[in-house]
Amino acid sequence: MKRLTWRPRRRLTALLSAGVIACATALVGLVAGPTGPAMAAGGHHTVTVTNPGNQVGTVDVAASLQIQATDSVAGQILTYTATGLPPGLSISSSTGLITGTPTTIGTFNVTVTARAGVTGSATFTWTITASNTVTVTGPGNQFGTVGTAASLQIQATDTAAGQTLTYAATGLPASLSISSSTGLITGTPTTPATSTVTVTVTDSTGASGSATFTWTISTPAPQLQVSGNKLVNSAGQQVVLHGVDRSGGEYACVNGTGVWDGPMDQAAVSAIKSWNVNAVRVPLNEACWNGESYVNPAYAGANYISAVKAYVNLLNSNGIVAILDLHWTDGVYTGSSSGCTSAQAVCQKPMPDSAQAIPFWTSVATTFNHNDAVIFDLFNEPYASRATGSATSGWSCWLNGGTCPGISYQVAGMQAMVTAVRSTGANNVIMVGGEEYSNDLGTPGSTSDPSILNYLPTDPDNDIAVSWHSYNFNACSTQSCWTSEVQPVIAQVPVIAGEIGENDCASGYVTPLMTWLDSQQTSYLAWAWNADFSCKRGPGLISDYSGTSTGYGAGVQSHLLSLGG
Repeated sequence: MKRLTWRPRRRLTALLSAGVIACATALVGLVAGPTGPAMAAGGHHTVTVTNPGNQVGTVDVAASLQIQATDSVAGQILTYTATGLPPGLSISSSTGLITGTPTTIGTFNVTVTARAGVTGSATFTWTITASNTVTVTGPGNQFGTVGTAASLQIQATDTAAGQTLTYAATGLPASLSISSSTGLITGTPTTPATSTVTVTVTDSTGASGSATFTWTISTPAPQLQVSGNKLVNSAGQQVVLHGVDRSGGEYACVNGTGVWDGPMDQAAVSAIKSWNVNAVRVPLNEACWNGESYVNPAYAGANYISAVKAYVNLLNSNGIVAILDLHWTDGVYTGSSSGCTSAQAVCQKPMPDSAQAIPFWTSVATTFNHNDAVIFDLFNEPYASRATGSATSGWSCWLNGGTCPGISYQVAGMQAMVTAVRSTGANNVIMVGGEEYSNDLGTPGSTSDPSILNYLPTDPDNDIAVSWHSYNFNACSTQSCWTSEVQPVIAQVPVIAGEIGENDCASGYVTPLMTWLDSQQTSYLAWAWNADFSCKRGPGLISDYSGTSTGYGAGVQSHLLSLGG
């Protein structure tokens, strides 16, 4: 009986175990579903979506992007969804193809998901831009002056007709603003600085364009007068001029090659300014200014005057004082040291002629009346004594003009030219150059070599300065001469060394000269800022108009930069 009892119980246990296994197997089948097993041999299956990378599209232009996805178990059916698509686009749930036509500008964060029981996803951006283009015309780098109203019209175009443009700007100089509706920048600058300005123009679709440029605001050139033996500004502060001579206006016009020799634009002035220059002397020709018949009309009269005015305005707007110098004049002179035998203004004469120099200065003074950032240098380099035969008779001719021994034409003396200037109401500072090519200021107390102080013209405004030229080949080229002849004049009236230089492509002469003039708080300008002048025969300061210095110019540049602001 015991044996019979044991065997049925054993069979029952086996049957129960088999039933449990069968149920578990059936349960797994239910979870897996009809498509087959969800588990790969030994683990989970994986859905991978290939990231398509960031996308770019255009409003109103059809887009198409196929999303690629894989499942680690073959035969799985994938279902696709997407969030963040640009408006106008949609994804096919069965194929993963995104299609449509974008309607809205912007950048959208898109997430695409593929599902087969488990999921995989990829995220990317889709940027939609306008179908039209806004183009802003770059106005070029701009320049202005503190206290002088500025106005600049920004120009922009849109490839789509009828769009309303909105203007904005960043980096504008202090006190300037832009009209959002017209693009006109206006205002009066208050602070000297160089600003990087970006103007952006946007249309009603959101399309935009921009242009970037610099805008440099300078301190205005000082309005100068004479106080005692100093040049002073409108606040009564002393001003010492350090600069260069920009030759060309005296000869190019009569040679028929133009008004100037070389560029006279903002880039050229910026190069000059980079040497720490605050004054530029501009030689002129009376025949060109007065429009005499033998000068090509293209470079004479109103055309010449207009060019000079434009250059003076450009210098002044960059904070630079302009010195206008009557350099070449009419009159036949064939005597000692004659530069030419022509009656025309094609070379340096011993003194200016009354017939043309007086009208010249009357017109120049009228043109620049009320602008005391312009100085009048009445005559470049007188050498009357070489014509008249003595220093005393030379100084008399220099002051009084008229009929002078050895000179065939009627001379315009310094007094007559001062009177002509003041008759216009102009109170600009006037420079009068010494004898012997402005190098000889005479010796105080000497009867054979009298001082210029004995012959200064009468000026009702008391705004006379003396011009002195100094080169290494001049008679007065030693410090002992500077001390005995020049220093006594400096003690009485302002002296401006209108030309300094040397003809050996070095700076062994001008460097100690500049140092001495600095010690006297005396102004000076180096000859000449002309790239086509040899450093020996010019002498030329530069080899190109970007300001690359010659051997001679390097010394001048170094010294000017050492002076600081």
